[in-house]
Amino acid sequence: MNITKIHIENFKTFKGSFKLTLNKGVNILVGDNEAGKSTIIEAIHLALTGLHNGKYLKNELSQYVFNNEVVAEYIQGLEQNNTANPLPKILIEVFIEGEETAEFEGDGNSEKAKVSGFSFKVEFDENYQKEYEDLVKLGGIKTLPIEYYNVSWLSFSRDESITPRAIPIKSALIDSSSNKLQNGSDIYISRIVKEFLESNEIVEISQAHRRMKESFMAEEAIKKINEKIKIASKISDKKVELSVELSSKNAWESSLMTYLEDVPFHYIGKGEQCLVKTKLALGHKKAKEANIILLEEPENHLSYSKLNQLIHDIKNDSGEKQILISTHSSFVANKLGLEHLILLNDKKTVRLNELSEGTYKFFEKLSGYDTLRLILCKKAILVEGDSDELVIQKAFVHNNEGKLPIEKGIDVISVGTSFLRFLEISEKIGANVAVVTDNDGNIEAVKNKYKNYLGNNAKQNIKICFDLDIDTGSIQDFNYNTLEPKFLKANSREALNKIFETAYQSDDDLQKYMKANKTECALKIFETQETLNFPQYILDAIKTDQ
Repeated sequence: MNITKIHIENFKTFKGSFKLTLNKGVNILVGDNEAGKSTIIEAIHLALTGLHNGKYLKNELSQYVFNNEVVAEYIQGLEQNNTANPLPKILIEVFIEGEETAEFEGDGNSEKAKVSGFSFKVEFDENYQKEYEDLVKLGGIKTLPIEYYNVSWLSFSRDESITPRAIPIKSALIDSSSNKLQNGSDIYISRIVKEFLESNEIVEISQAHRRMKESFMAEEAIKKINEKIKIASKISDKKVELSVELSSKNAWESSLMTYLEDVPFHYIGKGEQCLVKTKLALGHKKAKEANIILLEEPENHLSYSKLNQLIHDIKNDSGEKQILISTHSSFVANKLGLEHLILLNDKKTVRLNELSEGTYKFFEKLSGYDTLRLILCKKAILVEGDSDELVIQKAFVHNNEGKLPIEKGIDVISVGTSFLRFLEISEKIGANVAVVTDNDGNIEAVKNKYKNYLGNNAKQNIKICFDLDIDTGSIQDFNYNTLEPKFLKANSREALNKIFETAYQSDDDLQKYMKANKTECALKIFETQETLNFPQYILDAIKTDQ
């Protein structure tokens, strides 16, 4: 059993409708901060459990779980017309498949398709319509009136409300970035431990916990203390005494604490916590329960070796479980397989297996590092090699008050000759990209290569930058239309001799030196404090107003 698709409306990051199809096995969410990775994981966990930040949302409902823009538009609408406008709602639809899902099958979903699943809703309770209208008449509403909201679950079969207990898929949320504590115990480890246990084992723990109370109350020291409290108490005539919490059926959950090597769980390193939680979740063996494991940036707090261990465990022990991972780590993406990668950008998604066959196979064989850099930056400048990268970096610093591109969210990426592969991704996700390329003495060939991005086919987010002049010289079989000759053309032989600590008497000799020592020359250009000029096509590429 697994989740096939989720549909999110107005929950946190997502304004309006957002849909995401999931793989049966591993799913890797990659995107910049605020792209929605965490929101997706939170939404799934919330819909499956009713929990948000370790607490039941129905008891801790806040307007801040709604999309900020949606709330602002609602408040603005009230101020403008002072009428009882429809209140915004949160909808999370979970589409499922597998055995024992027949009772959830129906067309009660946003797609009106006959499939299995359920809806989680946070919406206005119409029983409060009169109270809401009276509140609006009073005016001055500055926040969402959440006291009139209701939290509910409804299967696609259009049955009456269901509860999380009826949902056949269970989730384990593992977030190494923070601890959620209840009575000193980590909420998530406690929940994972509980799910790991069989029903008879839970009964045995409860009984042992009850015997602990009896033993506690029988202690002579406790008897003396309670007698002292009884004598000193002036609150009432009724008995006041110390005891152990047993008032609820599952009192043991909040009073027991997990230890690792005799150290309370929440005191150990967060990296080790992540490993333990993941292994326990992977080890869940209840036959009729299909777990989805939700991992928030597992690379946090983990060394290279520990991260490698974690990924090894995920790959080898996941079995039939569905796994959803958010990450900024190319290592994680590469190790778990680029075919599982879901790229998030501006609420849009793209998978590498949705690219052309040639591009998909190309990236499948790479580490994925450059791919992630393209996704995670505000703008990418694609260059061919290391020397180009250094010169572009210098040009940017020179024209941006000493700031490196990365300080402005711009990443300069060396991609060899694979510009078109990266442009295919950027076109799909709308990433801002500038290509810096040599014309190699054949402008028509450049225009033909990038015909899908020039002229009438130009894309707002993609800029192709190359020199429009074809230069020639006296050296036979020498390409005067690459970076080095163009850079010399923009400056002078005297200036570059000074930077390179050379003494060439002709431009041709200097150009041959620069070609033979591309990286070394580029490094000296990057490090120099001398005033430099840059070719226009490079200046076009580094503009930040794209």
